[in-house]
Amino acid sequence: MEFLNDLRFLDILDVLLVATLLYYVYKLVRGTVAINIFIGIVVIYLIWQLTVLLKMEMLSTVLGQFIGVGMFALIVVFQQEIRKFLLLIGSANFSRRSAMFKNLNLLKKDEAVLTDINAIVKACENMGTTQTGALIVLRRTTSLDFVKSSGDEMYIEINRPIIESVFYKNSTLHDGAMIIEDNYITATRAILPVTQDKTIPLRFGLRHRAAVGITEKTDALALVVSEETGQISYIKNGAFVLFDSPEELQKMLTEDLS
Repeated sequence: MEFLNDLRFLDILDVLLVATLLYYVYKLVRGTVAINIFIGIVVIYLIWQLTVLLKMEMLSTVLGQFIGVGMFALIVVFQQEIRKFLLLIGSANFSRRSAMFKNLNLLKKDEAVLTDINAIVKACENMGTTQTGALIVLRRTTSLDFVKSSGDEMYIEINRPIIESVFYKNSTLHDGAMIIEDNYITATRAILPVTQDKTIPLRFGLRHRAAVGITEKTDALALVVSEETGQISYIKNGAFVLFDSPEELQKMLTEDLS
């Protein structure tokens, strides 16, 4: 009862804010290799607090020093996630603040997806059948102007024949990436940053590495159609997302863009 009497509203708010922060950090690293590191850090921190509570001075001192020095190591380990979070905050202008909070799931109201996802998926299916290589980047909140300027800027409403004609093997526009914003193709032949991740299997070529690179540096989504196998790859947050069917891919894209 004494504990309840001493409990302030600010104490409850403090706990809720910390829990919310940990939840969004978890969502940021979920699905990446960093999730195991994040869980390991949380476990070590909880053990440290337990040793402090039990007054195990030697172990608590060692763990405390590890936690203190480990903060610098975290900046190196989570540099991609920290960069993405800062890009999310810094690149969202005042007219797109709601999009930033929507991306963090702070606003629960669902909004209709403007992008014709069905046309994109169908085009990828057709290009996969003919083994036509393609690289498509879909903007979410982070500005892609730095890659759009490297290619041919345009403003064409999305439809399946247009997408397929851009990546047709004899087309002058098929090299590089297609940038899609809302329901418009805003650039073709865009040059993307290539990831330096050495763990990507050698069977994946430059298109896949470029797709991983742009999704590491921004919150954009990327679709790649392999010229060798015709397989469609979906890349998000610098990682390959597995799916079993075009319908499942379409559903995931709808969720990620909404």
